[in-house]
Amino acid sequence: MLTKYWKQFKSGTDIRGVASGGVKGEEINLTDEVIEKMTSAFALWLMNFTKKDASSLTVAVGHDSRISARRIQAAVTRSLAAAGVHVLSCGLASTPSMFMTTIDLGCDGAVQITASHHPFNRNGLKFFTKNGGLDAPDIEQILLYAEKDEKPAAGTGTVETVNYMVRYCEILREKIKSGVVAADYEHPLSGFKIVVDAGNGAGGFYARNVLAPLGADVSGSQFLEPDGYFPNHIPNPENEAAMKSVCAATVAAKADMGVIFDTDVDRGGAVDAKGDEINRNRLVAIASAIALEGNAGGTVVTDSITSSGLKSYIEETLGGKHHRFKRGYKNVINEALRLNNEGVNCPLAIETSGHAALRENYFLDDGAYLVTKIIIKMAQLRTQGKTLESLLEPLAEPAEAAELRFPILEENFRECGNRIIFDLETYAKQQPGWQIAPDNREGIRISFGKGNGDGWLLLRLSVHDPLMPLNLESDTAGGNKRIASQLYTFLRTCSGVDISPLEKFIG
Repeated sequence: MLTKYWKQFKSGTDIRGVASGGVKGEEINLTDEVIEKMTSAFALWLMNFTKKDASSLTVAVGHDSRISARRIQAAVTRSLAAAGVHVLSCGLASTPSMFMTTIDLGCDGAVQITASHHPFNRNGLKFFTKNGGLDAPDIEQILLYAEKDEKPAAGTGTVETVNYMVRYCEILREKIKSGVVAADYEHPLSGFKIVVDAGNGAGGFYARNVLAPLGADVSGSQFLEPDGYFPNHIPNPENEAAMKSVCAATVAAKADMGVIFDTDVDRGGAVDAKGDEINRNRLVAIASAIALEGNAGGTVVTDSITSSGLKSYIEETLGGKHHRFKRGYKNVINEALRLNNEGVNCPLAIETSGHAALRENYFLDDGAYLVTKIIIKMAQLRTQGKTLESLLEPLAEPAEAAELRFPILEENFRECGNRIIFDLETYAKQQPGWQIAPDNREGIRISFGKGNGDGWLLLRLSVHDPLMPLNLESDTAGGNKRIASQLYTFLRTCSGVDISPLEKFIG
């Protein structure tokens, strides 16, 4: 069992911590010593996984634009080399490209130094094998090794500088060339104007090295230069300020499309020519339309908070099947893998946060790959006199959508949260007009008919934190407040949870 000290670094399927100063009240815990122990532990784990000696292992190492990246990369590289591992030092890179080194270069493993969209002073490690990102039990085992200071015997490894991003960009360019099928094969995006917002993360390559060489006008792009302080906005497609910024830039440039990435480019979002977000349910809808081409009747796995309109779009407009599952991108991907292993045709796993994994791309959540597929679809639609907006016309979108978060006050927060969800299910069965969703696999989702809120709620446990998120959606103005008021009647009788956000919401 992990001690509290080492457990603090576990963030689902990643390792994260405070890597630099600058934020009051937060002390650095990702020290060189800690990083080296974790990396040695990964080398030991990888030896067990591959059944190889450390001296036979090759591991690629890359990082995003964070200010602590170079220090941590040096510590990771030192530790791997000290175990006898051959290290490919890849420098500034996207997270998906580091996975691709295990496929394209045959690396036994890969390490990406990133903390996704978290504040500038944070950082962390993501680990990969050719099977994809490690799962939560793997991370726990690595931390257990680190806690006990278990590591491979001393060796003498080698370090080789490799700019794999050159090859990764080439793969994306070739994908667009073969997908668009333009008269000018080398410049299939001539005549298109596309804005890229990298948020000063690692995604600036997409404008410079993928789109521009294909003939696209990327002159309206912004924040392409890496800057680990993220001075303009948080690199996060879910962040309201970030999305407003890229929407405004797309309109100002009179672009055909805008795209935005998170810091390490495993998530992406898009903007149509009118400056409207293609995000969350709209992003899932477009990704589903693309993935179901050639996969008639296929299943799309999403997280649990997708809209009712999206379900209708996938099943009625596209002819597919919608499989809601748990929040957490790795949960969604693993569910898609499970279904495929059982013989279900499942070409896409996607979370509303922007994590999208296509079967054709190793079920890797890759924001650049997703955006590439959307750009191809936009170009194809233009030849038919259509746009991305026309593709989304059948998608019914809610009049209101909201998310509230209730802190759980009890130390055993999972037990408390599960108790509240169980009691709510019992309560809901007794309420006229409340319908418990039969296809939800996380928390409890309840639908309310017209005149009674005209929408739904989903109450669940946070994947990692002592919180109970509540998602509300209604097709009628004022419906969310009506649904929330009905839920309040139940929640005010519960102990162990702070429902003040709900009280504030309903006024």
